[in-house]
Amino acid sequence: MSTTSKIAMCTAVIATFGAIFAYMGGATQANAGIYKNNAAIKKTEASNQWNYFQSKSTKQALAEFARDTATDDARKQGWQAKVARYEQEKTDIQTEAKKLEAEAGKWDAQSDEQMHQHHRWAQATTVLQVSIALAAIALLTKNKWLERAMFGVAAAGLAVGVLAAFHL
Repeated sequence: MSTTSKIAMCTAVIATFGAIFAYMGGATQANAGIYKNNAAIKKTEASNQWNYFQSKSTKQALAEFARDTATDDARKQGWQAKVARYEQEKTDIQTEAKKLEAEAGKWDAQSDEQMHQHHRWAQATTVLQVSIALAAIALLTKNKWLERAMFGVAAAGLAVGVLAAFHL
């Protein structure tokens, strides 16, 4: 097989891996966006819960004021029951808000992981594109050192792709 044929064959193989890496890079970027969107939804839901918590706190404060200013024991007991109910509702709302915040944190972490992997795929794709450019120059100039550089850069691109595949 001639040198030209070897370089052409290698270029075809590199381009194939480059296309696969580019696809994976796009897929991980899309996943990162979806996960970030899910995190934003959970953060909004948590914020809504904290607003609801605040409204219950205000109602509780008003009920405590009414209880403390009531002159009749029956009314004081009625207001105290409302105070206790608001306190329990606040506890439940707070638990839900914290749960939603934790879910948002998990979505954010998954998004960050996907973006890291996306960058790895993009790096691998870029290195393979440089290798293809070196192959073209090597074919035109017939320089052996460019041919060797092309093979070396291609190997580096494949290595970065392996890192991406293993989430490193």
